[in-house]
Amino acid sequence: MTAVTSPSFAVSVDEVTVARARAGDEAALEALFRQFEVPVYSLARRLTRSTHDAEDVLQETFLEVVRSIRRFRGDGSLAGWIRKVAASKALMKLRRRGSALEEALPDDLGPDRIVAGPHASASSGAAERVDLETALGRLSDAARA
Repeated sequence: MTAVTSPSFAVSVDEVTVARARAGDEAALEALFRQFEVPVYSLARRLTRSTHDAEDVLQETFLEVVRSIRRFRGDGSLAGWIRKVAASKALMKLRRRGSALEEALPDDLGPDRIVAGPHASASSGAAERVDLETALGRLSDAARA
C-alpha cells in the first residue's frame, strides 16, 4: 500500500530543519522542498490551471525560498510564508500571461462583452440563463484567481 501525500499546507517542520536551512544547509533545503513540493504544486495548478505554469511556479517558489530563507523571521509559520511566496509567483505568472492573452483576444471575448441581456431574470428560460462555468471560463486568469 502506498501513502498518499496531502496537498495541504498544514506541514509541520521542525525548528532544527528550519535553522539548518536558514544557515544554507543543502540537505535541509532539500527536505523543505520535499515537504512542500506537492502543496506548492497543487496551489499553483489550481491558480494557473496549467501543468506547465504550475511547474514553473514550483521552481520559482523554491528559488525564492532558497534566496530568502535567511530573511524568514519566524513571526508566522514557515508553511504560511511558503504559501504566500507560491501564491505571489502564481499571480505574477497569470499577470504576465494575461497581458499577452489580452492582446490576442478577439473583440467578442474582450472585457466589455455582455454575457446576459439587461432583462435576464431568474425566471428566464434555460437558454437565456448565464452558465456559471462558461462565464468563469471567460474571465481572465487573474480575475478568476
